[in-house]
Amino acid sequence: MLYLIVVSFLWGFSFVIIKGSLVSLDSNFVSFARLLLSFIVFIPFMRLAGLRIRDGIHLAFIGSVQFGFMYVAYIAAYQYLPAHTIVLMTTTTPLFITLFSAVYERKLQKAFLLAALLAVAGGAVIRYPGQPLSTSIYGILLVQISNAAFAFGQIAYKRLMHSKPDLRDKNVFGFMYAGAVAVAGLFSFVATDYSQLTVRSHQWFFLLYLGIVASGVCFFLWNYGARKVNEGALAVMNNMKIPIGVVLSLLILREATDYGRLIVGCLLLASALWVNRRIRKT
Repeated sequence: MLYLIVVSFLWGFSFVIIKGSLVSLDSNFVSFARLLLSFIVFIPFMRLAGLRIRDGIHLAFIGSVQFGFMYVAYIAAYQYLPAHTIVLMTTTTPLFITLFSAVYERKLQKAFLLAALLAVAGGAVIRYPGQPLSTSIYGILLVQISNAAFAFGQIAYKRLMHSKPDLRDKNVFGFMYAGAVAVAGLFSFVATDYSQLTVRSHQWFFLLYLGIVASGVCFFLWNYGARKVNEGALAVMNNMKIPIGVVLSLLILREATDYGRLIVGCLLLASALWVNRRIRKT
């Protein structure tokens, strides 16, 4: 649990860094650079001995979803939504964890659909003032794709590593990043105009921090910590970063918001989490 708490605190600052310093850069480049740095950090720890090719491919696939597709959607959302709204939208991650757990166990509660609808309603209410609703919904959709990808990866990695007790996390995590770099690199190759790309010195500093610490080290600690707790605790810890991120975004970035919408949206999201908790109890 300690690993998850420490990572949640560090991730709370990531929302502010991205919105405050990196939003001017192409989102696909930011995703690619961040994950490439994470991959480089773990290259020295990678071990092929004792790892079946099938397991290596499986790990790369999980990483391509949990980190690759997650980051492509997540970073792009900052073009449409303020940081504190994105923080709040990550509230639905526990719902996706519940869903993927249900899929693995082949048990799906109808009440989950109600929880999902409440979460979507909360996201629709907490939209950026002054922007067209369609633009806000696009940003919300990107965040939800990111949440689903991150939730899938946590459950898939947890189950794979539990079935392979001979594998050590630090020796195989590089394969996760390899898959993520492949996905992010493909998106960046297609969408980023490198001839017009200009990265300032302070932006390189933040990219290094996000790539090495917030992504490289923190994702490893998060997935490692996820293996040590049950899925109910994991779902709760996925929301630990939210109050930290919201407070930092509003205080440091001085973002404007409609507090009425914010309160209503939070109540809807809280209702979704309550329904999700009832599902788990049932």
